[in-house]
Amino acid sequence: MVIAETDINKWTDNALAEEYLKTQEIAYFDEIYRRYSNKIYYKCYSILGDFVHAEDATQDIFLKLILSLAKFNQKSKFSTWLYSITYNYCIDELRRQKKNKMIYVEDGQYNDIEEDEDDALIQEENYAALQATLDVIDEADRAILIMKYQDNLMVKDIAEILSLSESAVKMRLKRAKVKFQKIFKDILRQ
Repeated sequence: MVIAETDINKWTDNALAEEYLKTQEIAYFDEIYRRYSNKIYYKCYSILGDFVHAEDATQDIFLKLILSLAKFNQKSKFSTWLYSITYNYCIDELRRQKKNKMIYVEDGQYNDIEEDEDDALIQEENYAALQATLDVIDEADRAILIMKYQDNLMVKDIAEILSLSESAVKMRLKRAKVKFQKIFKDILRQ
């Protein structure tokens, strides 16, 4: 069966998923891939912090999507459901990496900046401190902060993804922000 590309571009995600499940026509899944592959890749990169791992994770997530598409019950938006799969996969991957990796801190990585240096150096130092903070903060805290402040997800969507109440998400966000701020300030002082 040949499907007109202009027609398929107008379909909803739910309709594409349903039609793929009915017909197994790859064009429907290709459209889902086209819509979400870059978003999934960048989400994986933001959580995993490595381009190669993000590429591998993206492919694994789409394979997982093919296998679990029948489980999509349309109670939530397709994008929220796919984000949930992505988030859970990446957190599991971080846990696997943590078990297999020795963590060490290099001394002198961040030096104090003298007051007379220009703003560009200060901004670079702040960026480096932000990255360093994201690298050392607990993966659950990092993920919830990224969902809220990088992905601009609403508390309601985060609650759905994490299978928590909205009040639990708000509390976790508050705690994660406090931890993040403390680590960030400590890194800037080094």
